[in-house]
Amino acid sequence: MRILWVLVLSILLMMPATAQEAMEQPWRASVTGQIEALRSADGETALSFAGAAFRASYQSNPQRFAQDVARSGYGPIGASRTHSFGTFRELAPGVVLQEVELIDADGRVWEAVYQLADERDEGWRVQGVVLRSTPGLGI
Repeated sequence: MRILWVLVLSILLMMPATAQEAMEQPWRASVTGQIEALRSADGETALSFAGAAFRASYQSNPQRFAQDVARSGYGPIGASRTHSFGTFRELAPGVVLQEVELIDADGRVWEAVYQLADERDEGWRVQGVVLRSTPGLGI
């Protein structure tokens, strides 16, 4: 009985840390913002969440950014109906890898790994994405 009590207490003590950890992941807003903009085919907003190199390349034609994303094999991001966050890994101060699971309109599951950097005066911006399909169907 005593072991059970210690186990329950340990779990309860971990819960606030988990909630606090989720709140301390500000880069998730940039990922969500870019995904939602791509779903709406809003190139200007999607580009605003991208890193400085992307913004400089597409500055004169932000709508082309969304079109190029779709044509370059990343169409499932914009075609997704839901997304959820998985684990993240801090590579260095101000640089993280964030796993994201996407489910498309046909129920296929996609795994994306976003690299983000905390850019000076800009906040968290997407530096790149690796996308792959995974077996199974999403609900």
